[in-house]
Amino acid sequence: QVQLVESGGGSVQAGESLRLSCAASALTFATYSLGWFRQAPGKEREFVAAASWNGGTPYVSDSVKDRFIVSRVNPEKRVWLQLNSLKPEDTAVYSCAASKYTCPVFLRSPSKYDHWGQGTQVTVSS
Repeated sequence: QVQLVESGGGSVQAGESLRLSCAASALTFATYSLGWFRQAPGKEREFVAAASWNGGTPYVSDSVKDRFIVSRVNPEKRVWLQLNSLKPEDTAVYSCAASKYTCPVFLRSPSKYDHWGQGTQVTVSS
């Protein structure tokens, strides 16, 4: 059974950083693109970033591209999301997901992902 397990969330002050991790098991990791999404209370799930399996340039949402960095380490079956200069509006549950697609347009859509983790809470206070 495929499992994606996120970690690294927490409560921080505005301006601080966090590094989120997503570890995969029972997944042919190198053949899946890995994406990060976030969902704040009362809001829709939002695409944050993705690292495709074909080694292409990682995709990061315009809303966070100057502050967040996504990377993957295939031998470790792990994808990272570095969150810098955090703002209160970044507060959300961050989830990773696995997709067979590589097209940037598809990777922005939650419906194109086959497997999801449970998420990790990030809370940023002002």
